[in-house]
Amino acid sequence: MTVNVTGAETMKFSYPTGKPRAVAPLVAAVVAVAAAALAADGLAADWPDWRGPGLDRHAGEQGLVTSFDPKKGTNVLWTSDEVQGISTPIIVDRRLYSLVRHMPGTSAEAEKVVCLDAVTGDKLWENVFNVYLSDVPAERVGWSSVAADPATGSIFAHGVCGVFTCIDAKTGETRWQRSLHEEFGFLSTYGGRTNVPVVFEDLVIASAVVTGWGDTAKPAHRFLGMDVATGEVRWMSGTRELPADTTYSTPSIANFGGAAAIVFGSSDGSIWNLQPRTGKPAWNFRLSPRGVNVSPLVVDGVVYAAQAEENLDNATMGCATAFSVDGSGDITESAKLWQVKEVLDGRAMPVALGDRVYFADNTAKLHMFDRATGKPVARPQRLLGTIVRASPLVADGKLFVCTTSGWHVLEPTDSGLKFVDRMRLKEEDEVTASPIAWEGRLYLTTGSRIYCLGDSPPPPSSQPGSNRAADVAEETQGPAGEPAWVQVVPAEIQVAAGESVSLRVRLYDAMGRFVKESPATFSCHVNGKPAPDAVSSTGVYTAPADMHAGAVVTAVVGELTGTARVRSMPPLPWSFDFEGIPLVTDPKSGLAKGEPPLPWLGMRYRHIVREVDGSKCLVKVTTIPKGTRSQGWIGPIELADYAMVADFRAEEFGGTPAKAESSEDE
Repeated sequence: MTVNVTGAETMKFSYPTGKPRAVAPLVAAVVAVAAAALAADGLAADWPDWRGPGLDRHAGEQGLVTSFDPKKGTNVLWTSDEVQGISTPIIVDRRLYSLVRHMPGTSAEAEKVVCLDAVTGDKLWENVFNVYLSDVPAERVGWSSVAADPATGSIFAHGVCGVFTCIDAKTGETRWQRSLHEEFGFLSTYGGRTNVPVVFEDLVIASAVVTGWGDTAKPAHRFLGMDVATGEVRWMSGTRELPADTTYSTPSIANFGGAAAIVFGSSDGSIWNLQPRTGKPAWNFRLSPRGVNVSPLVVDGVVYAAQAEENLDNATMGCATAFSVDGSGDITESAKLWQVKEVLDGRAMPVALGDRVYFADNTAKLHMFDRATGKPVARPQRLLGTIVRASPLVADGKLFVCTTSGWHVLEPTDSGLKFVDRMRLKEEDEVTASPIAWEGRLYLTTGSRIYCLGDSPPPPSSQPGSNRAADVAEETQGPAGEPAWVQVVPAEIQVAAGESVSLRVRLYDAMGRFVKESPATFSCHVNGKPAPDAVSSTGVYTAPADMHAGAVVTAVVGELTGTARVRSMPPLPWSFDFEGIPLVTDPKSGLAKGEPPLPWLGMRYRHIVREVDGSKCLVKVTTIPKGTRSQGWIGPIELADYAMVADFRAEEFGGTPAKAESSEDE
């Protein structure tokens, strides 16, 4: 079997930006007065994460309206169809940012970040990026939510096809961009599930189920910690291999006894805690054999989590769980505080208000439990509609809850909850995104538009701006202890054949706090074989000049070790025939098979090399779980305008006899 790839020129793509759409209805006098009030008072408190500044869906006391009439415009300050869909927006420095579909329903459809003036609704800019090689249905483009780094004025967007973009918050210009699918093997799934990035100190952290190369070839839910200024990868880490699902649980950032933590639901069915500065796993709590999509709530050292899949110990579905954060490794049995089965909350993040915690389940019921004991406060409250996808908002001592077709404002009572307001929404206003609040306004994104809701100019903010991620960073700075972890940076990188890269060694203590940069003793393996001359004593690695190579560089400091991985490729043309790959007989199956080239992304777990009709060829494995489809990446992301010629053979089985065909495509 032969594959040839020839010719390469740079190809650039551009997209029409479209024209600003009218904002209506616009209450001009109200907006003008509100803008003046904000200008006089200075910058308002930000909402830099879809969960709010405290990462807990709390908006404090804001005097929000509790009802509105879309038809009459009552309590509607403005609407805009520039922002619509399923992504929850954020607000920083009076600007609202959201991830949406671009030119939906056309051949030029793509994905983009849109920025609006949060006071007036005027469109300020948009940043468009491509959607490609994906089974994601069109209505699920724009799944993730953007994240902000107020310190650097950056907005981060994770697209459904792994296009990860750092954007200048003021101008909308791209600062840097990485193709997470092509560079690391991030998966784009039919369901569209795309994880939300989080910012911690000088890192932006993104995740997905990844099928990479070498020791990341098997699928796992993996995280990348990237430098916010450059996109350089500081660390890559993951949970258990071969998960049942993908996931979209947004990590929470917390301080556990002076140690910084990111806590998230994983595709392997557990809640995990990783150190955000290193990616080192601290503990996991098992909930289900299937993936956990709900974002966990962390309050006062307790994690509240939910899932709507199978439970671990019986045949019931779904649970609401509270557990403490003490211990290391698997803390499932030791840390559990309480668990209530058959709460089918598979989408909405739980919220706490007073001494109660609330879970909105998939069937449009709101469950309420005592936070300390898990005892139900009352029977679940039935809501209008049939499905809840959005997470509740807590503000003014009330719960703002949306089903896909209903709006609700509820207030706690001694015996449960009472409705302050509720109404059916128009069919075109289906709600998947979660409502947010900022400076006395509510923002509700629907499938057709975004509503800015309020009744009058809000009073000047008396609340200082807060940012839980920044607070945790300050609380867990140090002083650092003895080194316990070696981080080699960049941890994952792609270079051209013959190119050199200088590696740096950073030391961290047992709690994940940075200690210092350090010299180290370096060694290297290229394509699985020792290559002592490939790395210098100071950590400069030079890729082979004439081959596709996957290198693992190891740094040793005392008794500690860390690694970095480097992929490299020579310039075109290339030719692969697999004849030089050795075959080894599997003792279980008796099948002689070999491995695809080491640096090919997404190939080793789902493909093997076999001999067919006297020629070695690459064979797609069909017996592995969920193995019916795959995609692999061979070259650097800069390749464009090239031709690939390959021999293919396919066999069809079913009601007709098997047949084989051979073809050559260009």
